[in-house]
Amino acid sequence: MRHSRSAGADVDRLVDEPTRVRALKKTIFAVADGLAPVIDLCRIYVDGLENLPRDGRFLLVGNHTLSGSAEIVLIPYFVHRELGVRVRGLANRQLRETKGVVRDVLEAAGAVPGHPDTCAELMRRGETVLVFPGGGRDMLKFKGEEYALQWERRSGFARLAVAHDYPIVPVGLVGGDDVFSSLVERGGAWETRSRGLGERLHGLPGVGIPILRGWGPTVVPRPQRMYLRFASPIDTSRPPRVGNDTWIATVKEQAQSALQATLAELQELRENDPFRNLNPLAWGRAMQPR
Repeated sequence: MRHSRSAGADVDRLVDEPTRVRALKKTIFAVADGLAPVIDLCRIYVDGLENLPRDGRFLLVGNHTLSGSAEIVLIPYFVHRELGVRVRGLANRQLRETKGVVRDVLEAAGAVPGHPDTCAELMRRGETVLVFPGGGRDMLKFKGEEYALQWERRSGFARLAVAHDYPIVPVGLVGGDDVFSSLVERGGAWETRSRGLGERLHGLPGVGIPILRGWGPTVVPRPQRMYLRFASPIDTSRPPRVGNDTWIATVKEQAQSALQATLAELQELRENDPFRNLNPLAWGRAMQPR
């Protein structure tokens, strides 16, 4: 396979991981394991862990939220806790521009510059991979877009999963879009006028800057319980007499539909949970997986 020069360097780092990254990996996961009692006190709602293939060879397909970090931390944490594997998250390509100890720490935790070549190498190695097909657009939510997937025509994850016969596990997180309220609509006057500035700040063409409100009139995030669900795996093995492009489109649609359904189910669950706003008086009545 031909690689671009930058992607080739990223693949080389996967094949021959730097010694300092390997050392940091042990420290990071030792700390994560030690934090288990603290995480349990937070009563994060998690179900569907039994759906994870035991060999660790699968592609997690998730949703980004306004929180910007909850899903990035919690999905790898609970998969590692269940299977003992390091989840390799396909990060923004700006990761390759990050240097020194910051990049070492991110890579030790599992981050990899997002590129088809790096994803293909991870799949050849049988690693657990995490992708957010909506990318930054899923984080930039406008009024009324809570938990709506902004995938557009992105199907690269499905193409790679089909090529490597990799099962897809949709994983949804709810709670992250509730830490803020988005006050302006997409296509409105503010969003339209802020697109130029938005592209310079977040690098996404044609997307403005949301105006967010958190706790009261401030931009302090509202305390919210997080709800995480791992859905049933999707088999990506192409059936006989089905064209490759047709099957890729089918797999992408299956993954997107399954994830959107999972998000809807978790939103309904959240609405009936007295602990959804992390009210300490409701701690004992928090909904738990059956």
